[in-house]
Amino acid sequence: MRYFDKATIERVRRGYYSAVYFNRAKEILLKEKNLKEATMQIFQKKEGSILCGVMEVMELLKVGTGYFDPPSSRLNRDYGEARWIDKSGELEVRSLVDGDRLNSWETVMHISGPYAYFAHLESLYLGILARRTMVATNTKKCVEAADGVPVIFFGDRFDYFLNQEGDGYAAKIGGAQAVCTEAMSKGFGEVPVGTIPHSLIALTGGDTVKAADLFHKYYPNVNLIALVDFENDSLKTSLEVARKMGKKLWGVRLDTAGEVTDKSIKYKKEDLNGVNPYLVRAVREALDKEGFSHVKIVVSGGFYTEKIKKFTKEKVPVDAYGVGSAIIVGENDFTADIVDVEGKSMAKVGRNYKANSRLQRRSL
Repeated sequence: MRYFDKATIERVRRGYYSAVYFNRAKEILLKEKNLKEATMQIFQKKEGSILCGVMEVMELLKVGTGYFDPPSSRLNRDYGEARWIDKSGELEVRSLVDGDRLNSWETVMHISGPYAYFAHLESLYLGILARRTMVATNTKKCVEAADGVPVIFFGDRFDYFLNQEGDGYAAKIGGAQAVCTEAMSKGFGEVPVGTIPHSLIALTGGDTVKAADLFHKYYPNVNLIALVDFENDSLKTSLEVARKMGKKLWGVRLDTAGEVTDKSIKYKKEDLNGVNPYLVRAVREALDKEGFSHVKIVVSGGFYTEKIKKFTKEKVPVDAYGVGSAIIVGENDFTADIVDVEGKSMAKVGRNYKANSRLQRRSL
């Protein structure tokens, strides 16, 4: 997978995405002809995080290590006057690999070479590792909580859309079994999956059965998954769609809002709002009773790790979890420090060089 297009690479090289102090440090070092070799050490503090973003960082270092000649041309908007001098061949990188489970404070990467050539990239590689590791770690937590039931990454509506390509890859590293956009699928490696949206049902007069029939008409080779909460009667709607579509219906998706209780639930209690074990069992039993045991049940809407654990513990008959915001919330910060200059220990107090036998030599 290629992460950066030509325009993005140009901006990376010019420090467009970098904290200004890194750009200024780079320019000072180049003007002073200070090309001392240094080792940058990267770590994070959370126990059990799932590392992700290493391959993206490798591409960043490959395309972004070097300088413009003359150095002052970095800020010249006439890009044709500046000549990029590639110095990626002078770096040595050792790192863990995407998917590794991390210990707190464990060294995940050493980048060694003339610091002046890659000083401007610090903001970028730390941000890449922080974002992708957060997504991979959150996905892994949901996957482990689901205990074998597939998790689908539905994060498209909860975040800035340009995050999707890399996040799709991170979700794969975390163990998700599917994603929902073409952008996510670029990194995931499989075609996106989805259901019928509420909007299509609304535009067919609120008729879920008609919407399902239309979907199958135009997408006969795509698994038909009907969204069945439009009328807030998931049991009734599931049966109506199943009776009409028969074997054509792959599954139904329960997505009842957390503020309401589905009409099909007889016992009205506050804890029965949204998609809950009672509702799922009621729909499963009703489908099975009428001979629709082939119809799978996908659940979505407010599924975080703890809720998934609860469903797993109670053996709720779910066939897949659609998870969105739970995968893209939180943080997993990384820190970088110079720990060695020209073979001599050189680090801020408390951040000395830490060897890690798990690190592997990486080729740029």
